[in-house]
Amino acid sequence: MNIVNFRLNSFVKTVLDALNNIVTDYKPAVFASSLAAEDMVLTDLILRNNFDINIFTLNTGRLHSETLNMLNKIYLTYKYKIKVYYPLNSEVNNYIFKNGINAFYDSVQMRKKCCYIRKVKPLKKALIGNKSWITGQRRTQSITRSNLVLKEKDIIHNGIIKFNPLYNWLEKDIWNYINTYNVPYNTLYDNGYLSIGCEPCTRPTEKGKDIRSGRWWWENSNIKECGLHILDGKLIRIKSQKGI
Repeated sequence: MNIVNFRLNSFVKTVLDALNNIVTDYKPAVFASSLAAEDMVLTDLILRNNFDINIFTLNTGRLHSETLNMLNKIYLTYKYKIKVYYPLNSEVNNYIFKNGINAFYDSVQMRKKCCYIRKVKPLKKALIGNKSWITGQRRTQSITRSNLVLKEKDIIHNGIIKFNPLYNWLEKDIWNYINTYNVPYNTLYDNGYLSIGCEPCTRPTEKGKDIRSGRWWWENSNIKECGLHILDGKLIRIKSQKGI
């Protein structure tokens, strides 16, 4: 076995152990998928190994067609339908009426308000009734995620336990897994996108820049979070908890 495969197999085993402990001690559990490359790794591991973990995604109403097409790719590959949560039309329409359809370009406050309506509130609904939730976040994605740990008490969402099984994976590990196991992925990656969000807020990543530099590119890098993982504008982390 070569070094690359040894590393991947070791990382996969660690994630499988974490997922097994989640379904043993932290059910009901849900996986919040953005349909990104990292999330497709977790989707593949969850579905191929029949873990009792429900998978959902958030359709903000501003996603690329390539991202939405991932839902069909997942169904064709795994015969699994991802549950989709949407923002309230009344809140979206009110935001647009008062501020304009692309007001998120005007200020950080307007961008965060848009994210709150289109992402944060639907996430809160999706997490109701669950003991834990899982993300595909990684430390090397951005400066705001550099202190990521495997297990956190998510005080942002009423103390639910949050797991980040890929927290220590590198970009090369993600693509090694995808290529090794022939996992479907968003074709925008083939066009220079390294991090994919809503269409008007995402552009291809410039060479040499961090992975998430194409997200909200008009903002400072230390505030680039949509609100799913922050409280009052601050990223909340706690020390890794034992016993999973």
